[in-house]
Amino acid sequence: MGRARLAELHGVATTYEPAPGHSARVAEDTVVAVLAALGVDASTPRAVHDALEAHGAAARGRLLPPAVVLRQGHKRNLPELPGGTLLRVDTEDGDSLEWDGAAPLPLGGHLLRAQAPDGRAARAPLIVAPGRLPVPDGRGHGFLVQLYSLLSARSWGMGDLGDLAELAAWAGRSFGSDFVQVNPLHAAVPGPPTDPSPYRPSSRRFPDPVHLRVEAVPEFGYLTGAAREEADALLARAAGLRDGVLRHGALIDRDAVWELKRRALELLRAVPQGPGRRAAYCDFLAEQGQALDDHSTWCALAEVHGPDWHTWPAGLRDPRSARTARARGELLDRVDFHCWLAWLTDEQLAAAQRTARAAGMRVGLVHDLAVGVHPSGADAWAQQDAFAAGMSIGAPPDAFNSRGQDWGLPPWRPDALAATGYAPYRELLRGLLRHAGALRIDHVMGLFRLWWVPQGYEPRRGAYVRYDAEAMLGVLALEAHRAGAAVIGEDLGTVEPGVRETLAERGVLGTSVLWFERDYAGGAARPEPLEPERWRAGCVATATTHDLPSTAARLTGDHVELRHRLGLLDRPLAVEQREDAAGVAEWLALFGRLGLLPEGPGDEEAAVRAVHRFLLRTPARLVGVWLPDAVGDRRPQNLPGTWDQYPNWRLPVADAAGRPLSLEELTASPRLHALMEDLREQGGDQGGGAGGRR
Repeated sequence: MGRARLAELHGVATTYEPAPGHSARVAEDTVVAVLAALGVDASTPRAVHDALEAHGAAARGRLLPPAVVLRQGHKRNLPELPGGTLLRVDTEDGDSLEWDGAAPLPLGGHLLRAQAPDGRAARAPLIVAPGRLPVPDGRGHGFLVQLYSLLSARSWGMGDLGDLAELAAWAGRSFGSDFVQVNPLHAAVPGPPTDPSPYRPSSRRFPDPVHLRVEAVPEFGYLTGAAREEADALLARAAGLRDGVLRHGALIDRDAVWELKRRALELLRAVPQGPGRRAAYCDFLAEQGQALDDHSTWCALAEVHGPDWHTWPAGLRDPRSARTARARGELLDRVDFHCWLAWLTDEQLAAAQRTARAAGMRVGLVHDLAVGVHPSGADAWAQQDAFAAGMSIGAPPDAFNSRGQDWGLPPWRPDALAATGYAPYRELLRGLLRHAGALRIDHVMGLFRLWWVPQGYEPRRGAYVRYDAEAMLGVLALEAHRAGAAVIGEDLGTVEPGVRETLAERGVLGTSVLWFERDYAGGAARPEPLEPERWRAGCVATATTHDLPSTAARLTGDHVELRHRLGLLDRPLAVEQREDAAGVAEWLALFGRLGLLPEGPGDEEAAVRAVHRFLLRTPARLVGVWLPDAVGDRRPQNLPGTWDQYPNWRLPVADAAGRPLSLEELTASPRLHALMEDLREQGGDQGGGAGGRR
C-alpha cells in the first residue's frame, strides 16, 4: 500500500481500464520506473518509506505550491496558510498589489509572494486565466488539408506557405469559407531520410523552413550574376520534382525538396538586407531570445554531429555547458543561418494569415499542435529538465489494440512544468498562436493524463500519469484569449469520463467524425447513427481525418480492401466487408430519410455531398471539408499500423482515379465546386469568427 500511496501523491495511476467497467492493475516494476522518471525512488520498502516521509515534510513546510493557476470568477483554494500570512502580487505590468486571496486580479502571468508570521516566506508564479476560451461566433465551414500534399504550379515538389495563402484566399473569396486547417508545420528532425510524419517533430516551438516559398523571400528579386544563374538552375530542378509528383507518379520527397531550397536560401542570405529588413530581423531575434538560440544551435550542431544529440560528444549533450557555448561561437554563422530561416518562415506564416483574413475568413489558419516531440530533436535537447528521461507516451491496451501503443515521444514532467510556472507550455502556445485564428490540439486528453511507457517495456506495460488539468487549461485559456484564437481538441478514441464535459465548459471545441457519431447511450447492440440535431454544438464536424479513410473509400469499401492487401485485418475479409457495408448503408438510409440524397443510391459523388449536407444539419460550430474528399480522392494520407508498406505522409491530393491534382486543377474541379456550392447555399450566413486579434 505504501508504494500505491506514493504513486497517488505523484499522479501515477496504479490501475487502468482496458475496456469500460474492466479494471487492470499496473505492474509494480512499471510504477517503480515511472516514479524514478519523476525523481522518486520507490525501488525498496525503505525507499518508499523515505520518499513518503520526504513528501510529507515538504508539504508541511511549504507555504505555496510550485505554481498557482486561477480562473477568473472561480475560487481555487490556496493551501491553508498560517493566520496572519500576508500575500502580495507582483503583476506582469510592474504593479505590486496586496491581496487577500479572494479579490479579483488582472489576467496574466504574475508573481505571488507570501510572508508568514513565523518568518517563513515563499514565492510562486501566479497565472490568472479567463474562465472560457474564445469560440467562433455563429457557424462556419472550411477546409482541412495536409499542406505538403497541396502542390501548385509554383511548388518545389511539395506544398508550401505560398500555396497555403493561395488556397485560403481562393476559398474565402469563392465560397465564404472561414478557415483552413493544416497539419503540424513543426520543424522536423533532419534526414536523410527525414521522418515524413508531421507528428514526430524535432521542435514544436519553431516551424520547418521546408515550407518556405523561396521566390517570396524579398532578397530573391535581387539575385544577380552567377547567383541568379544558380537559382534558375535550382528552379528548373524544383520543377522536375514537382512534375514528377504531379505527372509521373513520384512520391513527395521532403529531403530532395529541402536540398534544393537550402541551396537557394544560402544564395539569398548573401544578398544584403535593407536597413528595415535588418531591423525587423533583429527585433525577431530579441523577441524569440533563448528559445531560438537553442533551436538554431541544435540545428547547427546536428549538421556537424548528426541529428541525435544522445550520440554527440559528451559536453555537447548539455545545452548549458561550456563546451556547447564554445561550439556555438565556432558555428555562429550556421546558428545565425537557422535563426534567419526561422524568421523567414515566421514572416510567411504571418502573410498567409493576413491573406486569409483579408479574403473574409473569420478564423483563418488553424494550426495543429502535435502531442509530443522526437526524443533526439531540438526541444528534447534544449528542455531536458522538462521531459521525463527514459519514458515514451502512447496508449494502453483496449478493445481495438490488445498490445497498446508506444508513440516514441518523451512526455513532459508535470512537476517540472509546475516548477517553472508552466513556462515551456506557455512559450509553446504563444508561438503557435502568433499567426493563427485557431489551434487544433492533437490528443487533447493529454492535458489531463498521458500513458507513460518505460524504455524497453512493451506498450501494454505502461501507466497513466496525471497532469494538473485546471492549470493546463488555464494557461491555454490565457494564451488563446491574448491571441483572440479558438481551440479545437482532437478528442477521438478512448476518453476519460468527464473530460469532454470539462473541455466544453472551458470553450474548447471537440472533433466529431460522422462515422463515429452513433447513439451509444441507447444501449442497442448496434447503435444507430446519431440524428443531426443530437450532435454537440461545440465541435468541428467532419467526415474524416488524416488518419482515417477518405469518404469515397469509406462509401465504396476500398479502405477495407487496402487494409486486407497490407495484412492489417484481424478478421476474414468477407466479415470486415459485410460489417463495413452495413454501417455505411445505415448512414445512407438516414440521409435518404432526411431528404439529403435526392440523387438516389449508387451515385458516389452524390453520397459524398449528402455526407456534407448532413454535417450542415448538425449544430456544429464549424464544418470541416477534408480537401481530398472534395475531389474524390480514395487514398488515406496516413494508414496507422504501417511504415514501409504504405507511403504515409508522401501523397499529393488526387482525383477519384488517383490522378494527382495541382492547386490550379483542384480549384477548377467541377466536383469540388458542386460540393462547396452546397455548403455555401445550405450554410447561409453563419455568423462571425472567433473575435478580434490583439
